[in-house]
Amino acid sequence: MTEPEQRQDVQEFNRRIIEEFRANGGRVGGMFEGAPLVLLTTLGARTGNRRTTPAAYARDGERLLVFASNAGGPAHPAWYFNLLADNRVTVEIGTEEGTVRTFAARAEPLRGEERDHQYALQSARAPGFAAYQAGTDRTIPVIALIPDPTAVR
Repeated sequence: MTEPEQRQDVQEFNRRIIEEFRANGGRVGGMFEGAPLVLLTTLGARTGNRRTTPAAYARDGERLLVFASNAGGPAHPAWYFNLLADNRVTVEIGTEEGTVRTFAARAEPLRGEERDHQYALQSARAPGFAAYQAGTDRTIPVIALIPDPTAVR
């Protein structure tokens, strides 16, 4: 399979997850059933187009932490570069009431010991993240999403 075909497969896979997430109050089935997921809408760093991507998250007080694992692939996911270029993000998250709450946030990559600590916690909660890190030479970024009404586009 060529790289464009792989990219198209990933986009179609994500499209189905996004539709299911929105239709079911933030819940999805299949391989992500029960996993804490959010939808991130960013602006494409090169295109300026809005892009929505599902991502695993963990709560840290008022912050949500997302992990740019790209399933342990050799490169960071595109949404990570989008957040570096413009740290404003729209977050969609499922609620206990079975609805989807949308809010504006500011993205801040974690560094050093804080990043390492939060990634270790995530790996303990979801061992697949330890396997992702072990399978790549890059350090998988951890990004804090901080609710920020001024981040609205």
